[in-house]
Amino acid sequence: MKNEYELMYKKYYNRVYLFIYKLCSDKELTEDLTQETFYQTFKSLHRFKGDSDMFTFIAAIAKHTYFKYLKKNRRINCGVSLFDVSDFLTDTGEYNPEYIYEQTAECSYIRELIDKLPEKYKDIILYRIYADMTFAQAAAAMNITENSAKVLFFRAKKKLLEELKNGDYL
Repeated sequence: MKNEYELMYKKYYNRVYLFIYKLCSDKELTEDLTQETFYQTFKSLHRFKGDSDMFTFIAAIAKHTYFKYLKKNRRINCGVSLFDVSDFLTDTGEYNPEYIYEQTAECSYIRELIDKLPEKYKDIILYRIYADMTFAQAAAAMNITENSAKVLFFRAKKKLLEELKNGDYL
């Protein structure tokens, strides 16, 4: 059994880490939450029925672990990670502070809008964009049909675009 856990950990660690990092943009917190996710996964493995793939099961636990952390610590972390900074270079290779500020503000604003969405819309956005899941995987994580996941995603995107237009970001 120990070897199975090690194999699962090695197979999914990077993907879980990146999913959580996209949510919080904090390396230390991501490491802690990734470890907690795998701990909770190992504790909950008896509930895995095989109705979805293993990453879908783990991603749902990661999402709940992250939101449990936010609720407990009342922390909202929206920001641009260091991995995104290369996008903020000018043609000459210099940093463009104005562009960095604008992109950081927009990213924070979009994250706030996502956090204000109804739970089902927020979940589909997190699974599709942050966890990079297919519609089938997201649907399995949410216990809905794939078509329902597509409809929810379309509606969530539409709602976000409306809010962005109202906020003068588009």
